Amino acid sequence: MRIGINVLLWTAAATEEHLGLLDDIKAWGYDGIGINVLLWTAAATEEHLGLLDDIKAWGYDGIELPMFAPDCSPWQTLAAKLDDLDLGRTVVTVVPPEANPIAESPTIRRAGVDHLKACVDSCVVVGSDLLIGPLYAPCGELVGRGATGEEWGWGVEGLREAAEHAGDAGVTLAIEHLNRFESYFITCGAEAADFVDEVGHPNLRMMLDTFHANIEEKDPVAAIRSAGDRLVHFHVSENDRSTPGEGHIPWPQVFSALREIGYDNWLTVEAFGRAMPEVAAATSIWRDMMPSEEHLAKAAHQLISETW
Repeated sequence: MRIGINVLLWTAAATEEHLGLLDDIKAWGYDGIGINVLLWTAAATEEHLGLLDDIKAWGYDGIELPMFAPDCSPWQTLAAKLDDLDLGRTVVTVVPPEANPIAESPTIRRAGVDHLKACVDSCVVVGSDLLIGPLYAPCGELVGRGATGEEWGWGVEGLREAAEHAGDAGVTLAIEHLNRFESYFITCGAEAADFVDEVGHPNLRMMLDTFHANIEEKDPVAAIRSAGDRLVHFHVSENDRSTPGEGHIPWPQVFSALREIGYDNWLTVEAFGRAMPEVAAATSIWRDMMPSEEHLAKAAHQLISETW
């Protein structure tokens, strides 16, 4: 689904005088509406090609693919199907404990950087120019304290090297801050922005997720404005990680702030259910949160279409 606007709102006959208006309309737009297939699977395979047909039929412009290992899915097959459907794609990954870019062990830190580089290479195969997620430390690994300066330095060094590789491949990395119950390293937008600034590489940027921001930010809407042009990806996620628009996230204010900073990239729905027990366990989904995954996907698309 692509969103357009009739310029009769401004003029009955567009002329050269309205060329600036066209620039404005473009700036008010975005890449499209995407949805993370983690709602259905932790690793897309040939069995999910029909799901891609459904996502296209529901009006989505693209999908987000989980890449928890660089070789976890048949990337060429998925790329061909997505190309046939004219669906865009982004990729989300995590780093496992044995490949942790901020580990005390130099061997494990090296494995972390190598993992990210391998994921970048797989992004090229599947046709994604964006790799997002908590790329700096394993999810759910808490150590009873906050990050140390030494860990921060290791993270900056490792992600800078990964960003260099990503730049050569035409891929941008976008770090995602989590919340205090899932990470101890980067847990708010300001920390993510500081990390991006310290890495200082054009292919290392940041993203925001409204579920995590709802927990950690004093003012989640202000956090969007503070991120500014560092922000290259956005997760539309309800306060309970279920159907966007059925919780208390203030979507009109959220989208208004994104437009204020000139955000024009993906608006990707990220939600979780109980379809995959391992994903439900990792995201602490212990009860049914929606009538069905299809209900969530359709309602989220409608919310974004009508509110943006």
